[in-house]
Amino acid sequence: MPEADLPLLMQAAGSASEIALKYWKTDMRVESKDGGSPVSEADYAVNAHLRDTLTAARPDYGWLSEESEDDPSRLSRETVFVVDPIDGTRAYLDGHPTWAVSIAVVRNSEPVAGVVHLPARGKSYTAVKGGSARLNGAEVKTGKRKSAEVATVLGSSSSLDPRMWARKPPALERHWRPSLAYRFCLLAEGRFDAVVTLKDSWEWDIAAGVLIARQAGATVTDREGRMPLFNGSAARTAGVFAAEPALHRVLISCYRNGSPPDSSLRCGNL
Repeated sequence: MPEADLPLLMQAAGSASEIALKYWKTDMRVESKDGGSPVSEADYAVNAHLRDTLTAARPDYGWLSEESEDDPSRLSRETVFVVDPIDGTRAYLDGHPTWAVSIAVVRNSEPVAGVVHLPARGKSYTAVKGGSARLNGAEVKTGKRKSAEVATVLGSSSSLDPRMWARKPPALERHWRPSLAYRFCLLAEGRFDAVVTLKDSWEWDIAAGVLIARQAGATVTDREGRMPLFNGSAARTAGVFAAEPALHRVLISCYRNGSPPDSSLRCGNL
């Protein structure tokens, strides 16, 4: 049952965050991965702690993490931990507090328990499939904004580039947070109306956040409107669209050149 895994994830996220905080704002070793993204000794230390803690408690679960060499044996496991030890490493290295420890349990390709913990902000988001999304123990819900023209979206500038959309997107108000996992949590909390990522997304960046947003009432799909599946061989999904259900429908319709579902929710060039 996913409820049985959540306390384990919460405890592991808390102890891992203590390690991350010890390294934070110190002169630590930093390397560049293929593609130029940074990885620090803190990322590796948190990853090692989480792997030791979680796999010792659940030895039959597989393991998928940004900072571990991929083990193909995970593909044959029914249940897998999907982990980003420090989501938002650039912010972490810059001394900015918006970074998170993100941990999900994925069962049969679907996240069923998840924690996104931001120790420098004092925030811990949790959810289990079939339950509520919570922030520091209190239930959270997505907003109910019905007008796309004044909706707020979390995403990069390229995500709203009209050249990337079949129809010009609505006049959304764009915002940015460096941790992708945190963006889903802010949607779940009702502070923003949508999360849009057009480029392929790594599973460890989104697994826990997707579950939290869903359990708060959001519809979450890939950029083609399909439910994203996890523990795939490539460990990536085809982007993400997440929003209150009606707003999600209009965003997907604009992106894919479909028919707008409601006259009050319109693409920018209709």
